[in-house]
Order: sequence, then structure tokens, then C-alpha cells
Amino acid sequence: MNVQLPRVTDRAAFQAELDEVRAREKAHTREGDAIAAARRRLPMVEVDPATPLIGPEGSTTLLDTFEGRRQLIAYYSMWHHGQPASEQCQGCTWINTEVGDLSYLHSRDITYAVFCQGPYGESRRYRDFMGQRMPWYSALDSLDVLLEGRQIGLMHLICYVREGDRVFETYWTTRRGVEVVDTSLALMDLTVFGRQEWWEDSPEGRPRLEGATMRLNGRPIPQWARVEAGFSDDLTGLQDRDG
Repeated sequence: MNVQLPRVTDRAAFQAELDEVRAREKAHTREGDAIAAARRRLPMVEVDPATPLIGPEGSTTLLDTFEGRRQLIAYYSMWHHGQPASEQCQGCTWINTEVGDLSYLHSRDITYAVFCQGPYGESRRYRDFMGQRMPWYSALDSLDVLLEGRQIGLMHLICYVREGDRVFETYWTTRRGVEVVDTSLALMDLTVFGRQEWWEDSPEGRPRLEGATMRLNGRPIPQWARVEAGFSDDLTGLQDRDG
């Protein structure tokens, strides 16, 4: 494939054009700070703290998922019922594979957890197959309450705060809004080829991926390392807690 690279110039000319982009980056950063400040001034809505979920010990509550911390960020993962690991959501797989050490969030009194929109047993086996270590719950039986007014089955990122035993929702986003959890896409955006997706504004002659950009050879991309390392992607078996 003949790939069109940027024109070659000297260091001074390169830096001059980079400085123009840098000014826009700084303005973008300041605008992001202003938007974050506006988020902190949003009102909040109370949510029933006893809303049931299923976790590793069986039935639990929304309040319990805070793990004693003041704040909770819940990623509502999509789930394709009865489908094998290879057919699960490539976007949610990608996003949560990016989540590693949670200690910095914990230092700010924040718990991060996945609220899967499928049954606990098979979805937990998927989490283990992927090598993820964040707290994992099934929210399947409570989606009408937890996602009130939103599209059930779509990914969501929702922030909560608690005051004693009372729980409040303070922010939510979906679709590309959940990209804040990811680091790979942000790093791709710094490169000359970007994400290589069809919708990007890139010069002619730059590589573009065809079809699903988060799948490779029929699987979500992060699965291949697990398969090649010998981890089982079998999601079937005894499911005594599939609430």
C-alpha cells in the first residue's frame, strides 16, 4: 500500500506550525477545564440505594457497590445474551481492558465498577477471561431503575455520590462520551495516521481501516492476547447466581 506521508520540512518550519496547533490544544484544554467545572455545578437526582444488583457474593445493593467510598463511577457494559466471547461488544471490551490500577481513583474516594447489562455468571466469566480486575456486577434486573430515561442495552458511564446511606446520580454520558475511560484512542489521536477510521478528517492517501475497527479476525482485539496465552473463553457452565 502506498501511504502518503506529510511533507518534509526543517525543524524551524515544523515548530512554527506545531506552535499553531499547540495554541489550539491549550485552548481545548482550558475549555475542557471549564466544562468540568460546569459538571461540578450540575444538580443531582436521588437514586434508591437499595436497588439490587448481583455480585460475587450474590445479591447486593447499589449502596454496597461504593465499597465504603464516597463516590462511584459505574460503566454499564453492553451484553449480547447467549453469545460467545467472540461476539461480545468490542467497544466495551476495549474500554474496560484499558482500566488497570485503580489506586489513584481510590485516593480520591472513588470506586470504579462495571455494571454489566447481562447475567452475572457468564459476564463474570468474560471479565475473568479478559483478565480484568475491577469490581463486576450484574445490573440486569434493575436496568429500568438505574437507566431511567435512557436506552437500555447501550453503554453508559454514570457517576454517583453518597451522603451517608443516600445515593445520588451526578452525571452520565454514552456513546463517544465513554472514551474518557480509554487511553489508546487518545494516543492514536497524537499520531500522523490517527485512529484510521472512516469518519476522521485525514489527508488523502492515509491508511483507513475497513469494517469494524475494534475487531480483528472475528474477535474484539484485546481477546487475542488472552486466547494465545491459553485462557479459556468458554462462558458456559453452572450459573447459580445468574440473576
